[in-house]
Amino acid sequence: MPEISTFYGIKVTMYYSDHNPPHFHVEYGSSKALINIKTSSVLVGSLPMKQLKMVLAWCEIHQAELLENWDLAAQNQPLKRIPPLI
Repeated sequence: MPEISTFYGIKVTMYYSDHNPPHFHVEYGSSKALINIKTSSVLVGSLPMKQLKMVLAWCEIHQAELLENWDLAAQNQPLKRIPPLI
């Protein structure tokens, strides 16, 4: 599972040929969640509130890049790194 970004201890990854809707995976410590790219909302799992707010803000800022990576992943193409939240 390619890592596309990391910030503040949060690891963001995306699977190749994953199921719809377009989403990415997030890990922070032992917490894990799947985030819907188009709605910037949690599909499954949970994160501590502070980290969740950062991830959702990052998702909104980088929505176009995340959707581009989703399309690349569907075609089994290399994914692009996305700048971290700073």
